[in-house]
Amino acid sequence: MNSVIASLLKAIRQLADPAVVRVAAKSIAITVLIFVLAGFVLYYALVLGLARVGLDGGGLAGATAAVLIALVAFWFLFRVVALGVLQFFADEIVAAVEARHYPDAAKRATPLPFRRDLANSLRGIGRALLFNLIALPIAILLVFTAIGPAIVFLLVNAVLLGRELTDMAWLRHCGDPPGPTPVSGIQRFALGGAIAAMMLVPFAGLLAPIIGAAAGTHVTLGAMGRRAPEDPAHA
Repeated sequence: MNSVIASLLKAIRQLADPAVVRVAAKSIAITVLIFVLAGFVLYYALVLGLARVGLDGGGLAGATAAVLIALVAFWFLFRVVALGVLQFFADEIVAAVEARHYPDAAKRATPLPFRRDLANSLRGIGRALLFNLIALPIAILLVFTAIGPAIVFLLVNAVLLGRELTDMAWLRHCGDPPGPTPVSGIQRFALGGAIAAMMLVPFAGLLAPIIGAAAGTHVTLGAMGRRAPEDPAHA
């Protein structure tokens, strides 16, 4: 647990690193753009739908419905979209952390080819959508408790994010096919929970995936460093 806290603090301190700033700017801009474009498409689809059922003056109704649906979709899908976008730039963040804090590991790292990077990203998005959809009925049943749905999604995304954020660094060192990660389940859950909670905070949620990727690199490289010298990952 202490290693996760220390990793998060190191990640936050590195937010001013130019390489991290560039990735943050790109990933945040693309994430926001995806939701803005989706909102426009949703608005026009609703207006056309209302017109087809005879509500020709449905512009205001369409706009209102689009805003409400977009807000719900943003809350539900933000983690999935933000992490999916970040996957395409993850190597840059991991490389920046390795270069600054783990120069020896940086020399051994193997950047992922685009095809493998894309496959990992799509698998991650698929897992996130699947498990969030599975959790949705449970969250709906607990809606009367007010806090129940938030806890359900927090726990689900803690598991998902913990895996994705540590795998970003591990996949650069584990070879192909990947071996078992050196990061413990408790570490992954703690890191994922911290980032999932951060994603619930307005504005801070936009930086949470960046902080998570950097912190996941610290957690993973720290776990690798504690392995026995004869471990293949250190050969």
